[in-house]
Amino acid sequence: MRWIRRLRLCTASALVASAVLAAPATAARAAEPPDGHLTDLVNPFIGTQNEGNTYPGAAVPFGMVQLSPDTGHNTGYDYAHDHIRGFSLVHLSGVGCGIGGDLPVLPTTGDVTQTDYAKYAAGFGHDDEEASPGYYRVGLKSGIEAELTATARTGVQRYTFPATDKANVLLNAAQSLHRKVATRVEIVDDRTVRTAITGRGFCGDTRPYTVYTLTRFDRPFTAHGTWQGGTVTDGARTGTDGAYVRFDTTKDRTVEATTALSYVDAHGAEVNLRAEGGRPFDRVRRAARQAWERRLETVRVRGGDDGLRRTFYSSLYRSFLAPNVGSDADGRYTGWDQKTHRARGFTYYQNWSLWDTYRTQSQLLSLLAPREARDMAVSVIKIDEEGGWLPKWGYGTVETNIMTGDPVTPFLTNAYQQGLLKGWEERAYRALKKNADGVPPADSPYVGREGTPDYLARGFVPYIKNRPHTKPGDSDYDHGASATLEYALSDAMLARMARDLGHPDDARRYTERARSYRTLFDPSTGFFRARDASGAFTGPADPAQSVGFHEGTSWQYQWLVPQDLPGLVDLIGGKQATNDRLDAFFAYDRLLKDPAKTAREVWVNGPYDYYNADKYNPQNEPDLIAPYTYLSTGQPWKTTDVVHAALTLFTDAPTGMTGNDDLGTMSAWMVLSSIGIFPVQPGYATWGLSTPVFDRVDLRLDRRYFPGGRLTVTAPGTSATDRYVQGVRADGVTYDRTYLTTDALRSLHTLRFTVGPRPSAWGTAPDAAPPALT
Repeated sequence: MRWIRRLRLCTASALVASAVLAAPATAARAAEPPDGHLTDLVNPFIGTQNEGNTYPGAAVPFGMVQLSPDTGHNTGYDYAHDHIRGFSLVHLSGVGCGIGGDLPVLPTTGDVTQTDYAKYAAGFGHDDEEASPGYYRVGLKSGIEAELTATARTGVQRYTFPATDKANVLLNAAQSLHRKVATRVEIVDDRTVRTAITGRGFCGDTRPYTVYTLTRFDRPFTAHGTWQGGTVTDGARTGTDGAYVRFDTTKDRTVEATTALSYVDAHGAEVNLRAEGGRPFDRVRRAARQAWERRLETVRVRGGDDGLRRTFYSSLYRSFLAPNVGSDADGRYTGWDQKTHRARGFTYYQNWSLWDTYRTQSQLLSLLAPREARDMAVSVIKIDEEGGWLPKWGYGTVETNIMTGDPVTPFLTNAYQQGLLKGWEERAYRALKKNADGVPPADSPYVGREGTPDYLARGFVPYIKNRPHTKPGDSDYDHGASATLEYALSDAMLARMARDLGHPDDARRYTERARSYRTLFDPSTGFFRARDASGAFTGPADPAQSVGFHEGTSWQYQWLVPQDLPGLVDLIGGKQATNDRLDAFFAYDRLLKDPAKTAREVWVNGPYDYYNADKYNPQNEPDLIAPYTYLSTGQPWKTTDVVHAALTLFTDAPTGMTGNDDLGTMSAWMVLSSIGIFPVQPGYATWGLSTPVFDRVDLRLDRRYFPGGRLTVTAPGTSATDRYVQGVRADGVTYDRTYLTTDALRSLHTLRFTVGPRPSAWGTAPDAAPPALT
């Protein structure tokens, strides 16, 4: 989800300059040897500048809490800022709209006179700041040192004050990154503060959602107070907007506090504090580091320079930040019916950036974290069963209806194809069928596949700009062309699931619908084009200025037919015509001369924006699969050329994210493309092959889902010059196809690429490409 990237595209000179900025001091050390601590290779500051919208603070893999500094940026932290407003509990990595930022806490000294965090914010500098997985530290200009770490459901803070009898901790319940609805604070006893924070909104309006917190300090405070608006009441025990607590640090200068979070109720915060609190800061920090080390150890790479390895492991780290645990330590969670439920036999997860993650991150998690990915899929099914409909873009306990199409279908069919839904197959299928064939009731907060009636009747969703829309979020009719393509993709994936589960009539029906992309093809332009309510093609004939495509143009969306690339190639005019168009799209001639320069100057900073573009946009989701189209046009070596050029956009610097990360989407693209296996048919079990960037990658796989327990991918001598596949051997046997299936991965132990300086005939045979699903 990328609305904010239009600003990014306007900062060409800044982006090129910042690409060579030095990384934070703690991240600039030389890479550890392959057998060292992988957490030492992670730089959490990557993406914190130029709208990558990541956060540098403390979290554990998939944790409910992301304790991180907020500097005034709409999504939290901006590396270009020099004041911290507070360390808040909730952040989403790389989103384009403000959300979270609940309960910013800041240590101060002296009298408490200001209640606006923009006014009492503390100055800081990057020379006294560091971050690593599960840990963040900063020296504030006030003379206070702040350290953060986390468990799954708590954020742990340690503040080292100067010697003073007025060492304060401010807990601001009323200010956050979303819109305030209601807040309250309570001083429970001389160590404990409780809050309830209700907010709403994400890229628009939503139903209200509430988070409950309980903060316990490691020693009694000497004074306290609360505030409402700008009025501070010393000694008060209850209030609406915030509270302060005071300590005497003339002798003992350190104060520790643990804040537990719950999306259920105040009791849930108490349960989480009892289950995960009460441990000293350093012990929690070590446990967080160990949790990240175990997670990162699922992938071991050999080869590549220090910068590439740091960039890779930082991307792998960000891929494991979300979705997030939503259930309390006792299993209770708030469902989308706003009622309390208890997870039995699974952990409940939330935060579903599905339009983004269905293309890369969900597949990476199914490979490297299948147990968690299984629970995530079950959680989405529970959303339907409890809330009445499947989600589109879910935050916490509510639907936001952001973005276009039907991303939940390929998300769940991927889980099915990867073997994650044992015992849940029919429940998932019933929910998906309901979602694909109907629309939510008028009084439902969900939008679902809003354009289904027109899509079923006409084969396309018409483009009707500003059509009356009674629910918050995006309307599929405002983006009728891209909605049609997304629906068709989803129908193809659902057709395969229906066939496997023994629903042949449904399978035939969805397969036919998967060909609906053809209704958008305008023979007069040779491109997809939106249709209006009368059925006529509409908008400029120039595909670079087309209408009806969400965050893109017809040039960029034309490749979003992974279910039937042979059919698309036929529409365009055959393989030669398609390759010519792909070459123009990627500026291929320029790319061969200078891949990195072409990536930055033509793709990222070309003279166009979302809605006036005829070039590849590696920063946005519709184009993520596009480089792999060459696998289906008989020129697989060009996939490697384009992918390796795009990988240069990821660097070990604050500007090193190529666009918003969108809960791990872009990071997962980097990880999978670097390994050399990529999900080219999202929602199905097909992995396209391209040249790895490392000499060797060892994947440790869960034997419950991958009986072999490991996969080793090798490409000895791979480099910027020797990047072309000369041949592939799977477990020692010659392998000429450009794709693998998940079934093959389950039994495979080694995948060996032989590389060289020039393209070869590998992968060019007529049957080498991934087959169409229609």
